[in-house]
Amino acid sequence: MFQYTLNTAKEGFYNITDHVKDAIRRSGIINGICLVYCPHTSAGITINESADPDVVKDLLYALNETFPDRPEFRHSEGNSAAHLKSSVIGNSVNLIVANRTPVLGTWQAIYFTEFDGPRVRKFYIQVIEKA
Repeated sequence: MFQYTLNTAKEGFYNITDHVKDAIRRSGIINGICLVYCPHTSAGITINESADPDVVKDLLYALNETFPDRPEFRHSEGNSAAHLKSSVIGNSVNLIVANRTPVLGTWQAIYFTEFDGPRVRKFYIQVIEKA
């Protein structure tokens, strides 16, 4: 298992594709599966377009519009909107590894998503060789 650390801003999408490729390379596997996991309840992991940086800006805008902070929320830390966004995005992705490479679409990248920063965050990558 590989562990990585990110220093995040208040919110944002962080392209971690190179970290995933690094973990696959370091693992030495040729074919298998790669799990990317976020152990935080107000952050997440997702796959989306990387060619146009406006896509992740639009995603963040839409998440903020869909899940605004509301005075009716009861969570004492005041970050319920971040928990909602994290639950929608999810905390992990699985990738196929073929010929030492994650199988991604032409425009796809893997993102760590922050909804309650700034923070020092961790994410984990587990690479499993095909039996």
